[in-house]
Amino acid sequence: MSRSRTEERTGFQESGPYHADYDLQTDFVMVYGIDATMEERIGQWREKGYVVHLMTGIAWGTYNDYLDGKTDGREHWDEAQTDRNGKMIVHGTKPVVIPYMVPTLSFTDFLAERIRIAVDAGVEAIHLEEPEFWVNGGYSEAFKREWQLYYGEPWSPPHVSPDAQYRASKLKAFLYTRALDRLCAEMKDYALLRYGRQLRFYVPTHSLINYTQWRIVSPESRLLELPSIDGYIAQIWTGTSRTPNVYEGVRKERTFETSYLEYGIMQELVRGTDRRMWFLHDPIEDNPNHTWSDYKQNYIKTVVASLLHPGVAHFEVSPWPRRIFRGKYPSEDGKGKEPIPADYATTLLHVMHTLGNMDQNEIETEDEVQGIGVLIADSAMFQRMKPNSADANEGKYDGTDPIGFEKEGNREMLDFSPFYGLALPLLKHGIPVRPVQLDNVRRFAHYLQDYRVLLLSYEYMKPEYPDLHYALSGWVREGGALIYVGDDSDPYHRIRAWWNESKGTSARGRTYVSPREHLFEQLELGEVGGGVYKVGKGAVGYLAVRPDECAVSKAGAESLRATVRQAMEMLGDPACVWRAKHYFKLRRGPYVIAAAMEESVADEPLEIEGPVVDLFDPALPVKRNVRLAPGKQSLLFDVEAGRPKSGEAAVISASSRIEELTHLAAGFSFIARGPASMRATARFYCPLKPISATLECEGKTEPAPWEWDEGTRSVLLHYRHGDENKAKISVAWKS
Repeated sequence: MSRSRTEERTGFQESGPYHADYDLQTDFVMVYGIDATMEERIGQWREKGYVVHLMTGIAWGTYNDYLDGKTDGREHWDEAQTDRNGKMIVHGTKPVVIPYMVPTLSFTDFLAERIRIAVDAGVEAIHLEEPEFWVNGGYSEAFKREWQLYYGEPWSPPHVSPDAQYRASKLKAFLYTRALDRLCAEMKDYALLRYGRQLRFYVPTHSLINYTQWRIVSPESRLLELPSIDGYIAQIWTGTSRTPNVYEGVRKERTFETSYLEYGIMQELVRGTDRRMWFLHDPIEDNPNHTWSDYKQNYIKTVVASLLHPGVAHFEVSPWPRRIFRGKYPSEDGKGKEPIPADYATTLLHVMHTLGNMDQNEIETEDEVQGIGVLIADSAMFQRMKPNSADANEGKYDGTDPIGFEKEGNREMLDFSPFYGLALPLLKHGIPVRPVQLDNVRRFAHYLQDYRVLLLSYEYMKPEYPDLHYALSGWVREGGALIYVGDDSDPYHRIRAWWNESKGTSARGRTYVSPREHLFEQLELGEVGGGVYKVGKGAVGYLAVRPDECAVSKAGAESLRATVRQAMEMLGDPACVWRAKHYFKLRRGPYVIAAAMEESVADEPLEIEGPVVDLFDPALPVKRNVRLAPGKQSLLFDVEAGRPKSGEAAVISASSRIEELTHLAAGFSFIARGPASMRATARFYCPLKPISATLECEGKTEPAPWEWDEGTRSVLLHYRHGDENKAKISVAWKS
């Protein structure tokens, strides 16, 4: 597990100064915020050995000097995102008003001057987080001006028609794309010209699924077209993934399933590119009203869901560790608040250091059928307001007040059932369905070649270009199975777009009621009814219902599954056969990642043979077998698969950064680094049973408790890091 920090496999973000209590010993740290203390904070973390990045918000921040006109002599409050009632859309509830911004050219220039300060401070990379424009925004004077410049026509209130809403959202995505392109390109040029330094830029962003569900517009896949962007952080955590959805008529939180889909679409954002993706986890969330046990069980769900996507092996292990390891949250008995339980803190450190070892060459899965996807496009974000909706349908939801939002009457919109109605019926039956970025079909040649079955609906999104259908048609004819679900009832089919313009958008100049008609024309299906049809070497299944109907009842979900099964059978490929199961299980080298499903085809535990070490247990117990109950997840270390061939001592898991592992004639020693004030444990392969273990910490030497497991020939060590975040542990045995 020893590695150079320059690999940047794990990191975290923190706005506070360095403190020993939350020195997580990852590879890099993202110092948050540009203020008078920034340079000091950068120096503190760099002195502790970290690679230092900087993170700051691109949509919001303490930009009041700019808003008040102190930077250029003109007030800029007209650039705050504003709803139809003239109310500013603000971030948080701080005493200082912090509005979300319309990213005008003036605002972008202001940000460039602030970021220049960070470049001068010598950071190695900059993260511009959360380029967000709320769906219920689009009414400020600045946005009206941008509309006129972009469309060459007078502004239209976004709520008055589907066309106005779609165009407003498309403009919102463009504005943040433009801002990021200008900022990153200009600052890269500045760093190279002035310092001869290659500066990197990353965009921490929620998933396309979450932004659509929460009714936020962001550039998402458009960032792939910007050469100045080096990668992303997938901002997925309990707060996004516990948003309720509907499956077989039951609405509830499904954190594992939702995060599985969220991480899946973010993996797609970099698949086939050389860009970096870090998956984020958060041991708590922005909503401070949950208990530690609630945070823990949901954290475990998101970690396991992320590890089931082996295309990514870099992680942001925590945002804001200060609020985790020094904060207090409601106690289980409801009587006040309490700090993080010691066991949970130790578990978190084990997971965080294990995440740095996930770049494994050997990947094994029990899923016999791969390459099944649900298509989703950036345009899903563009139609998230009901036409002519009342004020009650325009609320802002950020995951912190679900009850208050539901009172606004937005529950149906928040459920996002048209998408989940296609994804959950397959996922719940153990089919490894992946969200697939429709926009990438025209960006990358052969983008669909890894997929055999794709589900598609234009009732919650639209294809921005007709050539997408030529690619889909060719893919089907070469042996793919396309399942289309929709009844052409979505009012957004009538927006001004290529499929209904009268000036000859097709070879015959005809127009279409919906883009589905154009797709079926390319497939030579014509006006067919529901069913499954042979097209070339492939198949097309057509379910002529709204996709949300596949979510609201068992019959709807089963109808979708039956259509998928029939289309797969029509392919006649023994390697593409429906095989339902009630779990997911994946091996990444010696690590076994598993989840047993609720609401699935069986209600029995998943059996996993040992010996394995349970990495979610701070005691790192060796288990001869594991029985994983429905709704539970596990991260295990296969002792035999990971055993070193040399027969020397080696790390199985540690709640510390392990350095200087030294093999001696009658034992071994190592340096452990980690947060102060926390219990630490580590399990090592050990060729012989120890006779003693000692801890050297804070200038003292003392015995270190240890436990021996004869069956696996491993030793569990107990120790602490001390206030200096460093300890030396020595283990001795008789030869």
